[in-house]
Amino acid sequence: MRILPAFIRSLAAALIGCLLLAPAALAAGGGESTPLNLPSSDAGAKSVPSVGPGGGSIVRTIVGLAVVIGVIYGLHWILKQVKSSRQASASGTGLEELATLPLGTNRSLHLVRAGGELVLVGVGEAGVTPIRTYTDEEARALGLLDDGFDDLAAPDAPAAKPWGRFLSELRTKTVRR
Repeated sequence: MRILPAFIRSLAAALIGCLLLAPAALAAGGGESTPLNLPSSDAGAKSVPSVGPGGGSIVRTIVGLAVVIGVIYGLHWILKQVKSSRQASASGTGLEELATLPLGTNRSLHLVRAGGELVLVGVGEAGVTPIRTYTDEEARALGLLDDGFDDLAAPDAPAAKPWGRFLSELRTKTVRR
């Protein structure tokens, strides 16, 4: 697991940042131990102008904000690592999903290439159900496979192939599915 060393590194960086800012916060003043200069209860006494917060409290606020932002960033990074480690990754090249049609909540149809065959499967809450199996020729005859607009050009025209490829790319980028 690579999560723990990176978390320790992030925690160490936040701790070093706090230690570097601590002398400035301590040198700014007495902080909490500064005595208050309150006016006396005499009616004739002059009022003492109030003084804004000292530099130490501003530094403490900034350090606290930096720590909170560091914790949020650290949690985001940890959750992202955990999510990526739990995701299943496909291994091998024998299966390929060609098309998906959502039918409703938790229901869809998938056209999957398995070797030289195409399998239409239904996916629902009860599981995955194979509906029909097609050969390559049947799928091409039914129009289930995209040929990249090769049928628009004559097969012996060498200049027509790039246009077919261009039109296929344009179609994949503009057609809603």
